Amino acid sequence: MNKITLITGATSGIGRSCAEVFAQNNHDLILTGRREGRLKDLHDELTSKYGIKVTTLVFDIRNNAEVEYAISSLPDVWKNIDILINNAGLAVGLKTIHEGEIDDWERMIDTNIKGLLYVSRAIIPFFVQNKKGHIINIGSIAGKEVYPFGNVYCATKHAVDALTKAMRTELVADGIKVTQIAPGAIETEFSIVRFKGDKKMADSIYNGYKPLEPEDVASVVYYTTTLPGHVNINDLVIMPTAQASSTVFSKNN
Repeated sequence: MNKITLITGATSGIGRSCAEVFAQNNHDLILTGRREGRLKDLHDELTSKYGIKVTTLVFDIRNNAEVEYAISSLPDVWKNIDILINNAGLAVGLKTIHEGEIDDWERMIDTNIKGLLYVSRAIIPFFVQNKKGHIINIGSIAGKEVYPFGNVYCATKHAVDALTKAMRTELVADGIKVTQIAPGAIETEFSIVRFKGDKKMADSIYNGYKPLEPEDVASVVYYTTTLPGHVNINDLVIMPTAQASSTVFSKNN
């Protein structure tokens, strides 16, 4: 049987590209997200193109009851998960700490930290029982540095960094691999969400240089899963060539 990979936030960006790359390499997929129509379209596309099995779960990772219900509803054969990609995450707003909007903070904390924890808590017992598994947490350069106006988003991604280390420490005895992939500037829906639909402002973030594309990160995610059993990539930062840090870029304008 093909390996089974579960991907959160699979309807766009890095998650969708991961779904494509893992499907190309004969993984059966559990794809999760909030947008049922997009999940159905992706299901149909990948099953038709690659002949793999795909099941979809529609839920909001911020709601633990929905997470628990969705995962528990999987048939037993689908619970033999090999790889968990905790991809779902977002940034909302770009303001100083004293001007930040509480709703924005709660969305980021509930998605980036609590949502990752809810899904991980539901899946890791399968890994422990089977004495195998690979958790890949999609972090960010924001989990390595703090940049102006990124305050709470950076805090949530620092939490992902810490949780990745904690998972690795606590699961190593069970033979479970834990990896963090931390991208820099990448052109996805990320900036559109951060700027609440202001496409002009979102596009301006990428002016003057070539950012990462989702496929770039997805190929690295897949690579980390192809190594021998005794080899684990603990932590990997990937940035466009034109980016040296969260705030230092080489731009041609």
